[in-house]
Amino acid sequence: MRIKKGDIVVVIRGNYKDKKGKVMMVFPKEGRLIVEGVNMQRRHTRPKRRGEPSGILEKEGPIQHSNVMVVCPSCGEATRVGIMKLADGKRARYCKKCNELMER
Repeated sequence: MRIKKGDIVVVIRGNYKDKKGKVMMVFPKEGRLIVEGVNMQRRHTRPKRRGEPSGILEKEGPIQHSNVMVVCPSCGEATRVGIMKLADGKRARYCKKCNELMER
């Protein structure tokens, strides 16, 4: 999976289509990630201790990585990500539309 924590992604399928957000958490084994403001889920809670709030809490749920595309920081478009070897032997991600490195 070529999506990292902190990347800006755009949703390409589902109820939140065309919504942009920052990746908050990545689960590579499951192929899922949590995007800020996307796939909001509600949970009804009771207070467990005195002074603890109760009510309906909203939080982001995981979304499949195939339903999002990374937004390139240089060209600003949703793009696929490639891997390129640099001269010093390290690997770096690059935008397949503008061939610029995707620095974080």
